[in-house]
Amino acid sequence: MFREWLAQTEGFALTEMDGFIGDHDWSSVSTTLEPLLNHPDDGGPDLTPAQCAARLPPLEAILNHHLPGPSSDPVLQRRIEDVSQLVTVLRSCVDKNVDLVFG
Repeated sequence: MFREWLAQTEGFALTEMDGFIGDHDWSSVSTTLEPLLNHPDDGGPDLTPAQCAARLPPLEAILNHHLPGPSSDPVLQRRIEDVSQLVTVLRSCVDKNVDLVFG
């Protein structure tokens, strides 16, 4: 559900994409979040520190768009918290120069 929400913030439905329910090719959308969205739940390719750094600006933009105040929608609040945690992990990978491992 988190990735579906992220895709929606990027302007497309994840369920329409190849690898999910749909058959739209990933080249038909423009998002720097594609390596996170088009990724198996576990396993799959790791993200290098450079790839992690490239994901930070769009995720931070999502946070900035939904802040400064808390939302009365608990689902939206959870998504914002999830993005915040992901940003923290990506920054840590960049700072420590380590890959983000999916497992």
